[in-house]
Amino acid sequence: MTRNPPRSSHTGRIAAGKGVPFSASPVLKVKLPVWRSRVVLFAMFAAFLALIVRALWLQGISTDFLQKQGASRYARTLELPATRGKITDRNGQVLASSVPVKAIWAIPDDVKDAPKEKLQALAKLLDMSSAELNKKLDSDRNFVYLKRQVEQDISDQIVKLGIDGIETRKEYKRFYPEGEVAAHVVGFTNVEDAGQDGMELSQQKNLAGATGSRRVIKDRLGRIVEDIEAVKEPHDGKDLVLSIDSKIQYIAFTQLKEAVEKFKAKAGGIVVVDAKSGEVLALANLPSYNPNDRSVLTGAQLRNRVMTDTFEPGSTLKPFTVALALDTNRVQATTTFQVPDKMTIGTATVGDSHPHPVQTMSVAQIIQKSSNIGTAKIALQMPAEEMWEMFTTVGLGQQPKFGFPGAVAGRVRPFKSWRPIEQATMSYGHGISVSLIQMAHAYTIFARNGDLIPLSFQKVTEPPVGQRVVSEKTALTMRAMLERVTAPGGTAPKAQVPGYRVGGKTGTAYKIEGGKYVKKYIADFVGFAPASDPRLIIAVMVDEPTVGSHFGGDVAAPVFATVAANALRALNVPPDSSVTDIIIPADGPQEGL
Repeated sequence: MTRNPPRSSHTGRIAAGKGVPFSASPVLKVKLPVWRSRVVLFAMFAAFLALIVRALWLQGISTDFLQKQGASRYARTLELPATRGKITDRNGQVLASSVPVKAIWAIPDDVKDAPKEKLQALAKLLDMSSAELNKKLDSDRNFVYLKRQVEQDISDQIVKLGIDGIETRKEYKRFYPEGEVAAHVVGFTNVEDAGQDGMELSQQKNLAGATGSRRVIKDRLGRIVEDIEAVKEPHDGKDLVLSIDSKIQYIAFTQLKEAVEKFKAKAGGIVVVDAKSGEVLALANLPSYNPNDRSVLTGAQLRNRVMTDTFEPGSTLKPFTVALALDTNRVQATTTFQVPDKMTIGTATVGDSHPHPVQTMSVAQIIQKSSNIGTAKIALQMPAEEMWEMFTTVGLGQQPKFGFPGAVAGRVRPFKSWRPIEQATMSYGHGISVSLIQMAHAYTIFARNGDLIPLSFQKVTEPPVGQRVVSEKTALTMRAMLERVTAPGGTAPKAQVPGYRVGGKTGTAYKIEGGKYVKKYIADFVGFAPASDPRLIIAVMVDEPTVGSHFGGDVAAPVFATVAANALRALNVPPDSSVTDIIIPADGPQEGL
């Protein structure tokens, strides 16, 4: 009998194991929803799609932007400053020039680890405390200015300190050789080398030129390692030649300063004009300032009073009223008027500055003695419109076109609103406001035989074209009258100049504060020389003289005389008089207020 061999127990276990599925265990069996695997598959597909789109965006559409961002980390555009043009006087003497200096700047993150002793030395060179320096360096910016316009020798010492993150940049600083003497004409620039006042501001576009630029590659420490390209070449500014004569400017400034100090005045102004060309040869104000050091600059120092301050001209306006009457044949120089010391017009009373009995005065004497009553009587013979036209034609109440910033128009009210009393007071310079340069400009009609020419602060190369205002006969007659004002018996004998005939008119007017007249005065004088053929027109104004006299004949006329004498000699103008001794009466008459 054949017997089957016995079955191994191990083989049985293997067979049994193969027949049992993994999920047969109730513990291990997991049932997953069908949608879950699909969601996971979709999410993975979306993620890969997003990566593909982002790659296309970065490598395709945004290529230019990313390249620019990368270049900004190492490429820089450096500004190439243009040299600002020089300003010179009419004879070539430099009034303003640019001096190369350095701007000191820092990369704060690179400076933080610098040795303390080096930072202390840097602060000392920059003329600041360590606390101030640390405050500037405590910044999250990549670039901070530590100080602008540092002198070259100081900059060299800073570079020698070898502090990482401290850099220099070339720039320019203006230097003004004449200092306070020509400050109000030339003006000044700011730290960016842009004009802020005077001719620096007026001619900013021509003086500044155009800055250039170039592209470079810098390393992490800010050092230039490669030039890429010159983007734009710099173009230096143009030089400016002013009409100012430095010699006459100095004379005018020093004489005005003496007068302001002598009479303890609040301020003063003077302007000198070439009657032949209309060029302004000098313009000065007090108080003044040094444009090279503006650390303590005040508003009073900045004010260009010749151009921006208006005042009632007083008696200096009388010649225009009389010239109109002469030109319209209403009066002659010999026409006489009965002149009392007071006159009632409507409900108001006007008067001369000093009481006097009724006098018979010719028109010439009315100007010589500066009678308010006489001038008012002449004015009331004429229509208000004609007076208004005379005043506005010579530039009063009109916006000046001198090419100078800040020049004011003054005020001449419309003639339709004038009452008789207002017409009378305006005839002798009250109720009207002007600037000193407007008065100097207006007097050219007397110095130039009746025509008005424009004024210029730049050197003139061609003769100006004048505008006829009054006839030559009227101008010559007025010139003769104004010459009598400076002779013995006139209101301004102190305006006389040895060797030269001169003419002019004094003015004294109350100041207005809060809409009311106060007992403070403006003393002024406007004149010309030599009277035979005027070359110069000089206008002087002294604001609030407080010591001694307050009359224009005593305060302003002597300034005119000294400036005229020196300026005429500086210009080699031949004398037109053999008289060398000045005759001044002990108690000369004063002009009317």
